[in-house]
Amino acid sequence: MGLRQLVIDAWSWLNYKPVMAEAGRPGSRAFPELAKTWVPPHEMRRLAAYKVLASYDSNQAGQLTALGGDASALERRELGDAANLVDTALGYLLGSEQKVAVEGAEHADEDTPTPGAAEAAAVQKQLREWADKELLTFRVQQAERAAVLLGDSVMVLAWNPEKRRPTLRVYDPGFFFPQWDDGADDDFPTRVHLAWELPADDEAGLKARVRRVTYELGPISEGEEEGSAGSRTYPWEPGRASNTTCYLTDAEWLLEDLKSGETLDRLPMSKASFRVGADGTELNRLDLMVDFVPVVHIANTIPDGGEHWGRSVLARVLQALDELAATDSDSSAASATTGTPIIGLAGARLPVDRATGKPQELEVKAGAVWQLGETGRMDALDTSPQLAELRARVDHLLERIAANSRVTAAGLGTLDATEVPSGYALKLALGPLDALIGMMRLAREHKYRLLFKMVQRLYQAGRAEGWTAGETLPARLAWAPHTPTDRGAVLEEVVKAYGAGVLSLETAVTMLLEAGYPIKDASQEVERIRAKAQQEAEVRMAEAAARRGRDEDEEDQEDDAGEGAAEERKPVQRESEREPVGSGR
Repeated sequence: MGLRQLVIDAWSWLNYKPVMAEAGRPGSRAFPELAKTWVPPHEMRRLAAYKVLASYDSNQAGQLTALGGDASALERRELGDAANLVDTALGYLLGSEQKVAVEGAEHADEDTPTPGAAEAAAVQKQLREWADKELLTFRVQQAERAAVLLGDSVMVLAWNPEKRRPTLRVYDPGFFFPQWDDGADDDFPTRVHLAWELPADDEAGLKARVRRVTYELGPISEGEEEGSAGSRTYPWEPGRASNTTCYLTDAEWLLEDLKSGETLDRLPMSKASFRVGADGTELNRLDLMVDFVPVVHIANTIPDGGEHWGRSVLARVLQALDELAATDSDSSAASATTGTPIIGLAGARLPVDRATGKPQELEVKAGAVWQLGETGRMDALDTSPQLAELRARVDHLLERIAANSRVTAAGLGTLDATEVPSGYALKLALGPLDALIGMMRLAREHKYRLLFKMVQRLYQAGRAEGWTAGETLPARLAWAPHTPTDRGAVLEEVVKAYGAGVLSLETAVTMLLEAGYPIKDASQEVERIRAKAQQEAEVRMAEAAARRGRDEDEEDQEDDAGEGAAEERKPVQRESEREPVGSGR
């Protein structure tokens, strides 16, 4: 028996699976749909990896193992540990909410706003309205669960002339086939295929087909002469002519028409059946009037150098999940013999079946009475020590899974609260989870910035109301904190820092928002705080003016009272002291 071929690539952590052992066409036996002639050979391992990961999410890893030759794996118990790990990591990644934030919009409500703050606030408002209409939170959760589970996800934008806004759709990464030019030093592919198979429908008279949607950057064509090129000025780059545009092609091919070697990027265009848009336009190299491919690929992790694909959160712990499922199965079998033990009898009088005359089998149940002879004996097999050992092994495997996946026991909720002596110790226990979520969010930061840039440019290309020509403003997806925060400590810190004048009011409100305080919009909250402060200042000024008025009145009254008292205190001459009327005469 020869050694299996050693393959080291982005999916090498799955090489221990028999379905991934064949380097040429992995998974072709377990997943016959991957053996289609139109699937490119170099994409086989990636598509097979997605299939394997999906089987763990749906508790079908045992069935997959059985296809590799281990028939006993069909009895394996899978209790949703893989799905729980994926959902837990997804919950920490998303946080409690996500918001669209445009740089500089938070300074629009200041007394002296920075240049461009008003424009940034207006774009932020428009993007948030678009997010509400397109159910961005729902779409993000769709895309991110696929990315966390499979390692990759795909989001596609398209301009809808009826709705007058860009639409957002999420696709399975198994439908995504980017075409990278050999030797090209580009961050993004210039040609992208979205392809999947359509099953036959006998009732409708439709045969099995493959559908391929292609986005391709190319020179702008003008006229009917082949090779002629033109240029145009895009609204987001005024004053600069471009000769590049994006073409859309949406076509179908019958599987029976495809021959060997006619893979996805070599499908014969002579046998294609092009789809038609809502306005009746044939989708054959349709000019989208933009100079970018409106497809965003989201990777769960930061790809290695030279790679483009992310890694599932299950990648490092798949073998541990297999061990956990096997241990759960053994524990279930041991619990059966512990609850209903195996009993050996000696010298027992077995009841006889009157119909057959043969001794009947004894059943272990409550109220059963067995008659034993003088030398009779009953022995029971005690399997409780083995059951306790298996349960301890389950706990050990769960700890290994929590540690190696970096979700941590505290993150999974399996950490005993009595084992945490302080909040600082809990923060240290959550350290690997903080690093994991930080890395996952960093891998997505640029992709969501790119998504919102495309949304703005599609609005500009569609000449939507309220969107003028000009440079695209940088926008990002703001995540809420992934772990609970000490709101009281944050509030005390904010009060002290703002009172000392080392923090602005906008920064203080943003810190409270990130700490989980029920603040819907930071700029509106700042405006309400300032309005309330101004109102209180006016009230204090009015009270101070009224108090000064009362003080002045009291002073006037005191002055009047003092003058009257002085008059009363003047000396009065007695009659004897007055000069005689006639004196001096």
